[in-house]
Amino acid sequence: MNPVLNEDKMRVTSIPYRSNKLVIFSGVPLALDSYKTNNGKYYVTIKANPDSILIQPTIGQHWSVKGTRQIKDVETGDYVMQQHTYESPEHIECALPETGEQLIRFIARESEFKGIGESKARALWQFLGKDFHATLRKDTPESRECLTSILNEGSIEAIFKGYAKYKNLAYCNWMSEHKIPASVQQRLLKHHGEASIDVIKGNPYALIGFGLSFSAIDDIIKTTDFKSDVTQDDPRRLSAALEMAIRKEIEKGHTYTTQNAIKPTVKKLLGNAELTNQAFVAGHQKAQFIVNGETGTYHPTAQLLMESVVAKRLLALAEQKNLYDEHANSAYLSAADELPYELTERQSEAVMTALDNAVACITGGAGTGKTTVLRTALRAYHQLGYEIHAVALSGRAAMRLHESTGFKTMTIAALLRKEVIEPSNEQPKNLLVIDEASMIDLPTMYRLVIHLHPSTHIIFTGDPDQLPPIGCGKVLSDIVESKVIANTMLDIVKRQDGSTGIPEYSKLINAGIVPENISTGSITFHETQKNEIAQTCTTLFQASPDDSRIMGATKVMVADINKLTQNATNLNGQRLEFELHGEKFFRDLRKGDVILFTQNNYDKGIQNGSLGVLSSVESVGESYGSVVLDTGDDVEVTQAVLDCMELGYCITLHKAQGSQFPRIIIALQKGMIVDRAWLYTAITRAESEIHIVGSQQDFNEITKQPSNSHKRNSYLVDLLKNKK
Repeated sequence: MNPVLNEDKMRVTSIPYRSNKLVIFSGVPLALDSYKTNNGKYYVTIKANPDSILIQPTIGQHWSVKGTRQIKDVETGDYVMQQHTYESPEHIECALPETGEQLIRFIARESEFKGIGESKARALWQFLGKDFHATLRKDTPESRECLTSILNEGSIEAIFKGYAKYKNLAYCNWMSEHKIPASVQQRLLKHHGEASIDVIKGNPYALIGFGLSFSAIDDIIKTTDFKSDVTQDDPRRLSAALEMAIRKEIEKGHTYTTQNAIKPTVKKLLGNAELTNQAFVAGHQKAQFIVNGETGTYHPTAQLLMESVVAKRLLALAEQKNLYDEHANSAYLSAADELPYELTERQSEAVMTALDNAVACITGGAGTGKTTVLRTALRAYHQLGYEIHAVALSGRAAMRLHESTGFKTMTIAALLRKEVIEPSNEQPKNLLVIDEASMIDLPTMYRLVIHLHPSTHIIFTGDPDQLPPIGCGKVLSDIVESKVIANTMLDIVKRQDGSTGIPEYSKLINAGIVPENISTGSITFHETQKNEIAQTCTTLFQASPDDSRIMGATKVMVADINKLTQNATNLNGQRLEFELHGEKFFRDLRKGDVILFTQNNYDKGIQNGSLGVLSSVESVGESYGSVVLDTGDDVEVTQAVLDCMELGYCITLHKAQGSQFPRIIIALQKGMIVDRAWLYTAITRAESEIHIVGSQQDFNEITKQPSNSHKRNSYLVDLLKNKK
């Protein structure tokens, strides 16, 4: 028996739950043939994925919903009411209240219409009457002039800004009927506005640029009125397959690709060889990429633009050299005198090189003295009158940079939210320091470059042999390889009494040499069967939980180890539970658990990779507890925060890059991700103690085989070398 489809209209009165994965909102029913309140004693609740709805629900909005519903009796004070619940409904649609009191109250309450209270909203309705929507639908000087007699300039701005959010609903409803996800709609409307539908009709495959996959667009075309317009060999479809294949290469970290690399993907998307050959002809007529006539390589326009801008800035700075004068020498000597020991010859060279060039690199592995060199160079620059802007990608790395240099530091994300760095009368000279620069991808470097005045000097520090960044490109590696930017490689590891042996050990791994003693100094190897790795890591963690972090290669392995470790160390911790709208929700996160945040939420002071401890699970109002970050800051657990919280006893290596921990436990298992660079990077995350868990055979093979991690196609190195 087919489920019966039902339909309701409602005015939103509450939004009891909202996260990235689920939104629950309720309201009073409205008559289906009008927007008058229905007299039936029930209320409507909608549970939906936020990506399936056009705009986020707000109290006062009018929504219509169609789908199967569940009906149950709910006690409300002295009354028993029916609750009509639509879970993942077939169709939901939002609209502005059309007339009268509902519209006045909505505008007065909706935050988008900032500064317009009920009196102004009422005056506006009385003034415009039936012309209300026609006047506000088009933001023109004439429309604005019409409102000056009843609203001030700020209120006029607010009413048009607020209305703009809702005037797109008609376009959104059309796109929803054509099965286009809400998140894609929002990106499309932001870019094309009222022309969005014309763009889609002109070329449905334009949706690739807004986050929809090729196969998803194919499915939309088959099930909507597009099917009569787009054939299998339509040039738009062929070009889109080529563009999607190139995008997949960018997702692997490349900034350009070759026909041999993308041809299998194009063939898989199109289904046969003849269409594939046609695609390479059709694609040449498009502007999403450029084909290099000399090499035959395919360069996406966005990546090529970013590489060109970064290369141009770095080359312009590289021409500013021979800056080391008597003032710089005096500043260097003064900074060096503050050190409790003398710099080595190579370290002195690194400091002087940083002072002699407008852009320079200080590179090297663990224990080679990069921190000492950087601290000395920054003090010298400070004496020369430069304002120091020191940044790192992660919060932990930024905090460690501050502790080691004494200068104020911040994350790159925080810097990019501030004003552009420009010279001023009070501060004419600026220096940007990028620590752990091996983690910087091309888009991040591009954003940094356009955030800096061309006169700003730059110092990169890092280890180009570590894992490349998550995003495309390999900026630090390209800079070092090009040899056109001043770089001092610190490669001498000096063993001292009481040394952990970690720098020496990591240097051997990086060189592809299996250490003679696989367990030595503060490093212990634990021979372990594959199916026992997770349990052994958990047992080792229990020996010193406050100082330890486990490094895993895959999300599956990380999840397994986290669950085991939670049960072993915090089995009886109070679980995070909360009640919303009469229903109980819970997450299997317990008071005392180590927490990893997986998304940026700068308002709360957290970012992707932030770590802390769940210190409270007491639910009060919209707060469900709190987390104490490893920076010492408290974070209130709200719906938005809760959605990006995971266990953090074990984390992936990419989440750990830029950070160090006293005691590292490495879950070593051969696989696509784990190569020499992975192992080397994992070892360098430890400050004083390492435990490697796995088989020695895997360890030997991983160490001896060259890394795959750095085999990325990147055009930046060519632009730097050829000075184009």
